[in-house]
Amino acid sequence: MRIYCTNESIENIPEGFDEKLDITNKKDIGFNFWDNYIKLEKEFSKLAIDLLYLSIFVFVADRIVKRDTQNDGWTRTIKLNVPVSDIDFWNSQKVLLTDMLNFLSGDNWTFEFRPKTVYQEQIYYSSKKYKELDKRIYDKICMFSGGLDSFIGAIDLLEYSTSSILLVSHYGGGKGTKSYQDDIFTAVKEKYMLDDRDQVQSYVVARNGREDTTRTRSFMFFSHAIAYASAFGRKTQLYIPENGYISLNVPLSGARFGSSSTRTTHPYYMKKLQTLINNMNLDIKIINPYQFKTKGEMMKECKNSSFLKDQYVNTMSCSHPDNGRFKKEKTSKHCGDCIPCIVRKAAIISAYGKDETAYRHKNLEKSEAGILNRNAFLQMLEKHNPKRAAFEIQKSGPLTDNLFKFADVYNRSIEELDKIINEVDVNEIN
Repeated sequence: MRIYCTNESIENIPEGFDEKLDITNKKDIGFNFWDNYIKLEKEFSKLAIDLLYLSIFVFVADRIVKRDTQNDGWTRTIKLNVPVSDIDFWNSQKVLLTDMLNFLSGDNWTFEFRPKTVYQEQIYYSSKKYKELDKRIYDKICMFSGGLDSFIGAIDLLEYSTSSILLVSHYGGGKGTKSYQDDIFTAVKEKYMLDDRDQVQSYVVARNGREDTTRTRSFMFFSHAIAYASAFGRKTQLYIPENGYISLNVPLSGARFGSSSTRTTHPYYMKKLQTLINNMNLDIKIINPYQFKTKGEMMKECKNSSFLKDQYVNTMSCSHPDNGRFKKEKTSKHCGDCIPCIVRKAAIISAYGKDETAYRHKNLEKSEAGILNRNAFLQMLEKHNPKRAAFEIQKSGPLTDNLFKFADVYNRSIEELDKIINEVDVNEIN
């Protein structure tokens, strides 16, 4: 599919294109970056804004092009024509971009670039609201999704320093993600005496999204953080807290290489993204301080264990927290069946012995998804050979550094999971 992407209002799809995506058209894309007024040391890098827009077009295209209509039921060919501020630079990055995104989503992405003629940032900087703001000074960003890992990441950073960290969140459709982000940020703000402006919540949604296997969300999410960091005016650390098991996300079986194997923080993808940042001449370093930690170890080693224990129930780890709306549930909650929920349970039980999280299904025999995932875990645990971990972990992607450290965290994560899949009766899992 060939898609014409634009940041200026046009009525018709240009000849030769199948779709048009207009970032200024709320019927196409919900987008609030320019509504989150914040004054930093410098203006945003033009290349960083290019990357932000490109990532949003990729994310929305990912949502509107169905996989089940493809010949293999999965792999799509998507070509985007995107306006940018520097055509020569982005043409020089085509190979890197396509390699990174093909790995991330399992598709075939190609790009064409044309000159950008409209710069929304000029309107932003000239607004009265922006001019009246006080400058904010940061040198760190922590991704703050509302999940357990990002909450631990924020706690550990804030225990060290509260004055230089910007928390960056993203939410889309549904009620689940934003409400958990709000609750957790309120707790963090009160605990560490932060300002409301120390968090930005970025809203991006594909209005006509119909594909549920979105794999490019992290590219869009991280690009927001890169845009903000580009204006810090100093060397910046971009923290992306994620436990090693989920980061590697080794498929449970040969049948799960596609739909159940996301690569949102896989080390290979992170290395590609860091290379792109370096090529943009941005002094931003991606850091995942937990890449060699299990989720349970993250909880046990949190720098404020009492605060974490008091608040962890208010975090959201589930892949689809809003599914209960089909059953007319008024509030979102963890499903209890998906892989992130199962990993969460294992970590909490490992750390505390009991999990107080509210789950839609308290055990893995209450739904088809729960039964399938439990059986897949059982098969994986039965076949698991710790001595072959260095080979197993590369099924989800190549690893060029720290192979044996990744193998160790994978083996320790399997031990955490084994305790709830095998040692705890399935009907007793909270």
